[in-house]
Amino acid sequence: MLGDVLLIEDKHKEAAEALKDVVLKNRKGKFIVAISGESGSGKSELAHSLARKLKEEGIRAKPLHIDNYYKTHPLERNEWRKRHGVESIGYTEYDWDTIYENIEAFKNGDKATMPCIDIVTDQVDTLITDFSVVDMLIIDGLYAIKTENTDLNVFIDLTYHETKKAQLSRGKENVNEFRMQVLEREHQVVSSLRPKADLLINKKYKVEKA
Repeated sequence: MLGDVLLIEDKHKEAAEALKDVVLKNRKGKFIVAISGESGSGKSELAHSLARKLKEEGIRAKPLHIDNYYKTHPLERNEWRKRHGVESIGYTEYDWDTIYENIEAFKNGDKATMPCIDIVTDQVDTLITDFSVVDMLIIDGLYAIKTENTDLNVFIDLTYHETKKAQLSRGKENVNEFRMQVLEREHQVVSSLRPKADLLINKKYKVEKA
């Protein structure tokens, strides 16, 4: 997301170093890593840190923030959710057709147009990416490991209760009663994806097998 605030700490760099070693041992062809976790758990920080670590190894890894792919415009999402109820919140809100079109472009080394939310203006911009020079894709977002045919799934095992400080520091959304209902619903849906993980980032932000 454009204008996003990344609060990269040593724990993100250390976890990225451990993930890098796993990737280097297992990477074949156009490799895809998916990183899921709840709001404020450090998904984007971890994806960015991993991409930087891989760049040091001569591997171009592009983070793809899957939360850019909501079907509903950012300014309309809360009202849409209120009309449809919190039960409507989940991975069905994503535009999976466009997600898979972009993944296919990555696999084929083609150019692709990709949505990118500007969180300052709440606009959905369009980026053009040339995947011919991209070696890896790092998909991060709430429901990233729901993506099919990934090569490595990582789950950050922290709940929204444990990441309140990070949520407030980034200040992307006002914390009110409805926002707390959204976080609880997201917690339920994201937790249901945990069994798909190959690796976990535990509460001490260390990498371990799922």
